[in-house]
Amino acid sequence: MKTKNTLSILMIAISMTAFSQTKFDLEKGNVKWTGKKITSQAHSGSLKFSSATLSLDNPDNPNGVFTVDMTSLTNDDLTGEWKQKLEGHLKSDDFFSVDKHPEATLVVKKVNSHSNNSYKLTGDLTIKGITHTVDFSLIIYEDRVESELTFDRSKYDIQFGSGSFFENLGDNLILDEITLNITLQKI
Repeated sequence: MKTKNTLSILMIAISMTAFSQTKFDLEKGNVKWTGKKITSQAHSGSLKFSSATLSLDNPDNPNGVFTVDMTSLTNDDLTGEWKQKLEGHLKSDDFFSVDKHPEATLVVKKVNSHSNNSYKLTGDLTIKGITHTVDFSLIIYEDRVESELTFDRSKYDIQFGSGSFFENLGDNLILDEITLNITLQKI
């Protein structure tokens, strides 16, 4: 039994040290965001990374810091004037206050579980200078890292159209959960 446990620990250690890569091609990396209204209408767009590092060599002391350039925020499902209006609105104080807070960060704090190339992690997400703990998944492939993270925007003082701050919004209610699908290409 002791040999089997030692072998399991060794296999986990080998698979984790197989990912000591900390360099990413930021031009090929992206964050796809999706926000929804109560009516099931949704908007989606993208953001770019300004920096990203990750090392899971030591599961007791993971190292990962991802910084997103909030000024790169775009909407991908509209065109023309409506696209520009939505992007301006999302960058305004009604949402992400991009002039005051041009970056958002995610700092990996804990590896909760690991199976093959899939990880469950906990980190500190900072948006608008406000930090909260989030859980997220991460899959490591040979050439890239993919992750999905959902956060509650109301925790970051993003009040516009939120049922957490306002009543009787009806069809104008914007859900608080924002989903991020993240891809980073390894160098």
